[in-house]
Amino acid sequence: MASRFDHVVIGAAHLGDAADIVEARLGADLTGGGKHPLMSTHNRLMRLKEGYLEVIAIDPDAPVPGRTRWYALDSPETVGRLADGPRALCWVAAVDDIEQAAASCGYECGRIIEVTRGDLHWRLTVADDGSLAKGGILPALIEWPLGVNPVAMLPKSGLALAGLKASHPEPAMVMNCLDRLGLGHLIEITEGAPSLAFFFDTAGGKILVA
Repeated sequence: MASRFDHVVIGAAHLGDAADIVEARLGADLTGGGKHPLMSTHNRLMRLKEGYLEVIAIDPDAPVPGRTRWYALDSPETVGRLADGPRALCWVAAVDDIEQAAASCGYECGRIIEVTRGDLHWRLTVADDGSLAKGGILPALIEWPLGVNPVAMLPKSGLALAGLKASHPEPAMVMNCLDRLGLGHLIEITEGAPSLAFFFDTAGGKILVA
């Protein structure tokens, strides 16, 4: 199946504070982003060597959306985690045919929805209850129908995703699903309670965001 890494998602309780923390930790600036009226969230973005990094939070100035927000941002568990600072939530894989990928990836990745932000338009898998596939260890799927994503609009940061580190009670199942997508090489997984972290190659060395 044709798929590739698109971006990692870091959740935040307050976008401005979290952006400052992430920038200081990684030694690079979050330069892009905007608002998502459909979900009443807003974000900041950073270009990586391949793909990008997203910091996302509930937009306090937006009305309550007519559905549960994506990335488990309405989950009490997620709210509790983010109260202590920005945390790794999940990651996203880009596909050329999202219907085919969702049908053959081997896991419940959510319903395909249409999203816009400014001039950008994309299709993304989101669970009706906003939950993340296997706690975010398995990726959401995204399709950029116009072939345009935010990366071209962002300046180079000098950072690269070095890989993902995870644990799950059924690591073989997780790897089977990722191998179907052709993305198993990106992750190191062990058996244990669900967890997810991102490794970044930075000017100051390898940095872990969990």
